[in-house]
Amino acid sequence: MAAAAALEAVAPLGALWGLVQDFVMGQQEGPADQVAADVKSGSYTVLQVVEALGSSLENPEPRTRARGIQLLSQVLLQCHCLLLEKEVVHLILFYENRLKDHHLVIPSVLQGLRALSLCAALPPGLAVSVLKAIFQEVHVQSLPQVDRHTVYSIITNFMRTREEELKGLGADFTFGFIQVMDGEKDPRNLLVAFRIVYDLISRDYSLGPFVEELFEVTSCYFPIDFTPPPNDPHGIQREDLILSLRAVLASTPRFAEFLLPLLIEKVDSEILSAKLDSLQTLNACCAVYGQKELKDFLPSLWASVRREVFQTASERVEAEGLAALNSLTACLSRSVLRADAEDLLDSFLSNILQDCRHHLCEPDMKLVWPSAKLLQAAAGASARACDHITSSVLPLLLEQFHKHSQSNQRRTILEMILGFLKLQQKWSYEDKDERPLSGFKDQLCSLIFMALTDPNTQLQLVGIRTLTVLGAQPDLLSSGDLELAVGHLYRLSFLEEDSQSWAAALEASGTLAALYPVAFSSHLVPKLAEDLCTEGSYLARGDGPTRCSRHPRCLQALSAVSTHPSIVKETLPLLLQHLCQMNRGIMSPGTSEVTAICQSLQQVAEKCQRDPESCWYFHQTAVPCLLALAVQASMPEKEHSVLTKVLLEDEVLATMVSVIATATTHLSPDLATQSVAHVVPLFLDGNISFLPENSFSGRFQPFQDGSSGQRRLVALLMALVCSLPRNVEIPQLNRLMRELLELSCCQSCPFSSTAAAKCFAGLLNKHPAGQQLDEFLQLAMDKVEAGLSSGPCRSQAFTLLLWVTKALVLRYHPLSSCLTDRFMGLLSDPELGPAAADGFSLLMSDCTDVLTRAGHAEVRIMFRQRFFTDNVPALVQGFHAAPQDVKPNYLKGLSHVLNRLPKPVLLPELPTLLSLLLEALSCPDSVVQLSTLSCLQPLLLEAPQVMSLHVDTLVTKFLNLSASPSMAVRIAALQCMHALTHLPTPVLLPYKPQVIRALAKPLDDKKRLVRKEAVSARGEWFLLGSPGS
Repeated sequence: MAAAAALEAVAPLGALWGLVQDFVMGQQEGPADQVAADVKSGSYTVLQVVEALGSSLENPEPRTRARGIQLLSQVLLQCHCLLLEKEVVHLILFYENRLKDHHLVIPSVLQGLRALSLCAALPPGLAVSVLKAIFQEVHVQSLPQVDRHTVYSIITNFMRTREEELKGLGADFTFGFIQVMDGEKDPRNLLVAFRIVYDLISRDYSLGPFVEELFEVTSCYFPIDFTPPPNDPHGIQREDLILSLRAVLASTPRFAEFLLPLLIEKVDSEILSAKLDSLQTLNACCAVYGQKELKDFLPSLWASVRREVFQTASERVEAEGLAALNSLTACLSRSVLRADAEDLLDSFLSNILQDCRHHLCEPDMKLVWPSAKLLQAAAGASARACDHITSSVLPLLLEQFHKHSQSNQRRTILEMILGFLKLQQKWSYEDKDERPLSGFKDQLCSLIFMALTDPNTQLQLVGIRTLTVLGAQPDLLSSGDLELAVGHLYRLSFLEEDSQSWAAALEASGTLAALYPVAFSSHLVPKLAEDLCTEGSYLARGDGPTRCSRHPRCLQALSAVSTHPSIVKETLPLLLQHLCQMNRGIMSPGTSEVTAICQSLQQVAEKCQRDPESCWYFHQTAVPCLLALAVQASMPEKEHSVLTKVLLEDEVLATMVSVIATATTHLSPDLATQSVAHVVPLFLDGNISFLPENSFSGRFQPFQDGSSGQRRLVALLMALVCSLPRNVEIPQLNRLMRELLELSCCQSCPFSSTAAAKCFAGLLNKHPAGQQLDEFLQLAMDKVEAGLSSGPCRSQAFTLLLWVTKALVLRYHPLSSCLTDRFMGLLSDPELGPAAADGFSLLMSDCTDVLTRAGHAEVRIMFRQRFFTDNVPALVQGFHAAPQDVKPNYLKGLSHVLNRLPKPVLLPELPTLLSLLLEALSCPDSVVQLSTLSCLQPLLLEAPQVMSLHVDTLVTKFLNLSASPSMAVRIAALQCMHALTHLPTPVLLPYKPQVIRALAKPLDDKKRLVRKEAVSARGEWFLLGSPGS
């Protein structure tokens, strides 16, 4: 029995010995992994592996010893977590001893030590012992890159796990690492070495007397000059090395005395990259330096930065120079001073002012902007710096403004003043008398008002911006200043012909009205109300468009200043009252006037969305009023007012839809529930009790034999119920959906039937899945099939199908594929085929009035990509199988889908679809042509190799379309001809003469926009193949 057990024990050891021999003597690599796997499984112990390697480890031949140690090291790398503390001690001693062995053995020894550095069972003291042995016995920089990397890994592992032990070495550890790193050239190793140096400093290892040596061993790489080789598998970029080295250099103030002279030298060099790197490093250093480190170098640093900003030809260098100056000033600002210490900030800022102030006064103003940029960069660093510079520069700039009489020079000076005013916004002051602007407020206001009255538009614009910034300073402007400012903005909003000044004045009015609502309520809103009344009387008399051009501006001004809740409570009633006066026949409005009022209401609604209270106020005030006016207009009367006719027009109803939708989307669920509880009964039951002035001449029954005017108002119902949050319960939903379905197939009024279909689809999209949704879908499909089978209502049934399909496609409903197939089948229909092709555009587009994310519709991400994947193969197959007369329908549908598909999704499919897109260019339908051209233009830029294969066809078709009767097609074709020049030049050169001749014709096109595109495209073709193109 004992003999049998001995044989069983010998057998596996014999297998181990065989694996060892295969690796050491047979030069096979596989056995190492097998031995490691056996050790992990418990078949052998590490001790047994060492015993099996015994003769190899003691072999007089260095290569044999190296192979033996390599096997042991590879096993340890995979099994180090299994080692016991006693085993680790013996292995460390063995490996340390072997560091004195032949140089061929050293790489394998280092791999073993790397494995042991990962051991959790490493006893205290051994990490120090290993590093001392490496520092003493190994000349690291004579090793290959991979072995040097191993040494860095050992140091990194010990720094991570044995920090306190290594710190016990004191400065000897730092000195040892300096010897290891000195002369390193490989970027892979440098990234690790820089990280070690950074950790040495940031974790407070002792640097002792070796600060300068550590700086020298790292700064010798500054600035980094490294270009990665092509197809570099390691992916190390120059920027990685720059950032890693910068982190080291900027990690401690102790490097300052060595680093700052180096940075000054490199900034003053002629190498652009060195300038940029140096300025960025200086910027980083200022975060850790104090006055003590900067003191001796401030004059030189300022001289270098100043020169770069004054003389540089590079905007990047200028920007980095300004950033460095800002950081220097910030560093000096935050340093804590002793009572007897010199305040370097004041002297530094005085030097900056001394060198820049006089440039602000030069008659030719040559260095005005560089000086202003330097001053603003310093002023933006701290409140102290801002006060110091602003109080010195502002009087000078104010004086210069009055000295110069030319508008352009005044504009330049005012823009500089604006820059300093913006800096003041960064700092807060508890005592308003402390603010440096307080003493200049009157002069600034006077100067701004001069700019606003200047005939030069550009000076006016800067004046408006300056007024806005000055007004943003809390409690600075007096009530008198505000009254004057409001007067100037009012004048610019109406009296100036230039649209830029007018638009800027409106924007400034909105910004300042939010800050000073009382001033605008007192001085501007009453004027606008008076103007609105006056303009209304001109409208009533039927004055011409010139006189009435103030009307839309007055409306826009009212909406622009509605940026504060208190102002909204004044402007909204004014706008609604103005609309009501039109209804009473006090004035004779046209479509444009009513549309302008509704657009102003929508702008007010958008501004109210920021404040829940204002949003509800707008909704409960405007929505009932608009509904009342619309209901009144829809009533059958013998003599309709002018407004009655206007309110029921498509364009006006569309703008009212926008107002109501905008007023509803941001309501809270509770308030939205209150609103819909009034509106739905209005349309279903004619309940008009919540409407103001509700004494109508007849009943309101849009769904029960109502007049065509009443049915048209279903669009307003759609605007409200399709903009509600999804969790709002709609009363009488079942009845409402059935009524909408009936109306959607009404042939007497296409506008009403479309609005009903859209409303039905909007509600369907938000409805939670379940039995009721399935019932609604079944009703809709029955209605669609019945409508498509009969003659009179086919168009309405198709519209219903289109909107229901879109509602389901957006939410990924399982039935969407069935509806899409039914929809696609209509492409072959002689009557509905062209409309079905255009329907693909709607399916892939974002709507503005219904099924929108803003209106809380369920819109799943990437619905376009899913639609493309599910349906384009069927479209392509249908095209090939379709008769010739309906093929254009398939091409148009495909073109619409591809045109609205994200280009990254389309590019992989391009080779298979490009032939169809090219065929679509031959389709006589201009819509297809335009959609296809819009799709192809970005592909020419993003997939030039694929497009190059069809260059002959592309050139021919684009040139033919450049003579299309449609201006939009001509422009798109010329843009594609321009984009063609991005294809490889050798492919295009044979076509160059032909294209240049052909593009001469559109140069004489009757439309300026076409001529502009022709010039651009022809110019690029002329330059094709020339040097530098």
